[in-house]
Amino acid sequence: MSNPPHGGVLKDLLARDAPIRDELFAESETLKDLILTERQLCDLELILSGGFSPLEGFLTEKDYNGVVENLRLADGTLFSIPINLDVSKEEIEASQIKPGARITLRDFRDDAPLAIITVEDVYRPDKEKEAKLVFRGDPEHPAIKYLNNTVKEFYVGGKLQAINRLNHYDYVGLRNTPAELRSQFSKLGWKRVVAFQTRNPMHRAHRELTVRAARSRQANVLIHPVVGLTKPGDIDHFTRVRVYQAILPRYPNGMALLSLLPLAMRMAGDREAVWHAIIRKNHGTTHFIVGRDHAGPGKNSKGEEFYGPYDAQDLVEKYKDELGIEVVPFQMMTYLPDADEYAPKDEVPEGTKTLDISGTELRKRLKLGLHIPEWFSYPEVVKVLRESHPPRVNQGFTIFLTGYHNSGKDAIARALQVTLNQQGGRSISLLLGETVRAELSAELGFSREDRHKNIQRIAFVAAELTRSGAGVIAAPIAPYDDSRRAAKETIEKAGNFFLVHVATPLEHAERTDRKGVYERARSGEIKGFTGVDDVYETPTNADIVVDLTKTDVRTSVHEIILLLEAQGFFGN
Repeated sequence: MSNPPHGGVLKDLLARDAPIRDELFAESETLKDLILTERQLCDLELILSGGFSPLEGFLTEKDYNGVVENLRLADGTLFSIPINLDVSKEEIEASQIKPGARITLRDFRDDAPLAIITVEDVYRPDKEKEAKLVFRGDPEHPAIKYLNNTVKEFYVGGKLQAINRLNHYDYVGLRNTPAELRSQFSKLGWKRVVAFQTRNPMHRAHRELTVRAARSRQANVLIHPVVGLTKPGDIDHFTRVRVYQAILPRYPNGMALLSLLPLAMRMAGDREAVWHAIIRKNHGTTHFIVGRDHAGPGKNSKGEEFYGPYDAQDLVEKYKDELGIEVVPFQMMTYLPDADEYAPKDEVPEGTKTLDISGTELRKRLKLGLHIPEWFSYPEVVKVLRESHPPRVNQGFTIFLTGYHNSGKDAIARALQVTLNQQGGRSISLLLGETVRAELSAELGFSREDRHKNIQRIAFVAAELTRSGAGVIAAPIAPYDDSRRAAKETIEKAGNFFLVHVATPLEHAERTDRKGVYERARSGEIKGFTGVDDVYETPTNADIVVDLTKTDVRTSVHEIILLLEAQGFFGN
């Protein structure tokens, strides 16, 4: 028989007396330190506040193995997600991390000391086992990609002593620790509270399902959205919080409360649902809504779901007595236009007219500025979404041209800039390879590493301009596929990216080179020259391919303009 659950008793490490924390601060200044990443900060904040109770620190190897293999800490307490402090070999050596050492953990944003960890052990995890047992092993799972590509090779286990709360400068009044939320529930006289987990904007259907859940349980509603790390591509938390604030007055007075959760999601499906239930129990709620495919990352490249639609509900139901929180199954809601109301899909009689708008359809309507009906979402919510996600005609973009030196990419880039300036509607910036080399990357050479750095600098500038609604034309040689893909990933976080391969053959580029650059490269005067003694990796994923031995600059520019027009970047 397993040990009993921790019963909701908070391990609130922030509750220590100020003099003790002052002593810890003084000690922290004398210790070696470790700068935490964004995900580590999210985990640290919830350990310190009691959100991850019964944890009092990062998992030791014994606890880690128990959680990975059996969803239990070494003492038998239910806990479904491993919470690890990952470090590199270099960090271990620099900070002298070893059993018995005390290390100051600092915020990467402002270098503030947040806690001291007393190291219990340093161990190398079995990442393959963690990937298989915690995330089911699909290499396309975003958490497994993160585990393999970002998480460092060693884990450090040990208990924490809190020095400071993390400094937040956004929505400070909505960031409540578990103890603060429990106190607020007590002050309001709330005995039964239904927690609603979300990482997406809320619309009418969400309001209806949470109200139904509250009425059926005679409870109040805690809207408890995640504002730490979520799935790549999710809507930013600033927009989402404005949506939650806009929808809150739509609840009956006194029914609902909004509080933010600084959680770094793993998208671990059923295991994550159990974890979310533990976290909500720690925050003082009595009920928790578990949705269809709860905390699932969607589908892989084969179109297969990473988790079954009801895996999460089944696993939480399995542990419901131990969790000490009642599960409320998420009901898919649909709109009945004849009755002007929402109802659970499984309760709608066959043949009844229903209306729904998918997430894909909503994004399309936002992108193109199309009507979003009030039966789907409230006008105040739509207003927030349109402010943060303007239609394509108001969005920025980057046209990224790649090709050999003297392929004609610079000529196309200059002509495209003139054409877009004539079109009007947004500012246009031109980032030619030689210009960037002179202004941003003068100290870089032409090794593969330096070429990669140069392209990522271009990507950073292009992303910031794209984010602000500008049109960017970048025209480096960019010979390596991994550099181009990294640039695309950076820019697409800010806006729209289109790759144009100027596929003019090397022979033509060299034959028409009036400056004699190729000749100097052939003679050995220039080293590492693309097409001579360095490779050009031909793009296989270009949006447009042009060859100036078969067409001309004007036609190439027109093809790019047609692509932008088809994508909705020009007004009617």
